[in-house]
Amino acid sequence: MKSSLPSFQGAVCPVPLPHRENIMIGHGSGGKMSRDLIARVFVPAFDNEALNAGDDSGVVTIEGSRLAISTDSHVVWPLFFPGGDIGRLAVCGTVNDVAMMGAIPLYLSAGFILEEGLEIQILERIIASMQTAADEAGISIIAGDTKVVQKNKADGLYINTTGIGMISPHVQISGSHAKAGDLVLLSGPIGDHGIAVLGARGDLGFTSEIESDIAPLNHLVRSMLQASPEIHTLRDPTRGGLATTLNEIAIQSQVGIHIQEDRIPIRLSVAAACEMLGFDPLYIANEGKLVAFVAPQAAERVLEAMQRERYGKEAVIIGEVRSDPAGRVLLHTTLGSTRIVDIPSGELLPRIC
Repeated sequence: MKSSLPSFQGAVCPVPLPHRENIMIGHGSGGKMSRDLIARVFVPAFDNEALNAGDDSGVVTIEGSRLAISTDSHVVWPLFFPGGDIGRLAVCGTVNDVAMMGAIPLYLSAGFILEEGLEIQILERIIASMQTAADEAGISIIAGDTKVVQKNKADGLYINTTGIGMISPHVQISGSHAKAGDLVLLSGPIGDHGIAVLGARGDLGFTSEIESDIAPLNHLVRSMLQASPEIHTLRDPTRGGLATTLNEIAIQSQVGIHIQEDRIPIRLSVAAACEMLGFDPLYIANEGKLVAFVAPQAAERVLEAMQRERYGKEAVIIGEVRSDPAGRVLLHTTLGSTRIVDIPSGELLPRIC
């Protein structure tokens, strides 16, 4: 079979070499670049039902018991910031991913990549913080691993945590279970974590008392489920913020999510920092908040249960689910207009979790 080479103005051109692609910082954003990388590289290779569900934890059944299993790596810099540190972040982040399936978190493992030259006292402080967070969540860290890399190879310390929890038979929660008519509940103000980390880096240009919202949310979830089993979807809006999380759920469930701008709580200090820096608070990371999609007849009961809990006192209803536009999030603004809230392409704030 005869083949031909591409030509330009009659001259034969060489066949172009394959385009070499490299990982960019935006691939870790939790936004569109992250989604594309996962869909292209990881999902086809590891193809299985639990992974393909696309939830914060993989759910498996072993001898009649359903388990939620999640793993996360934590590379935040600096290691300490107002309201938290990499150790508390590691424990709470994985506890929350397990809890977002309606599971009761039980055990964690922890892997540490330590940089040569890290002060032992810093490591001890972080380990103590991890144990304090584990005690608060009511879980145990039962296994671990430690590796050391050369100086300037790890920003002091990276931590990987894996969590496992049990799911009660009557609990059926997934990002694909949101239904038209559901009300959208948010557990409190957004954007605290991302702005706190940015401030710790000295990037705000002014002093701020904003603290990260890092918290274990499993006790909050337990109270919500005790109030009603009619919770269809739970998710903690971490990387990519509330906007990305709502888009993920809209796509998984193929529903339209309509949120009201004037109902979304944002602290004045966070709003001021975002305005000065040109950020949209909807895209700023959180580490102690959740969104819940609840059947309308149960929403008030669940909301009241949230407001009785330490990490849900400021919970509000911010919107509802409709059939259209499928796979989209719409924001109804205070000015009376409506705009599409999309998934960001790349990284807004690097290394925040």
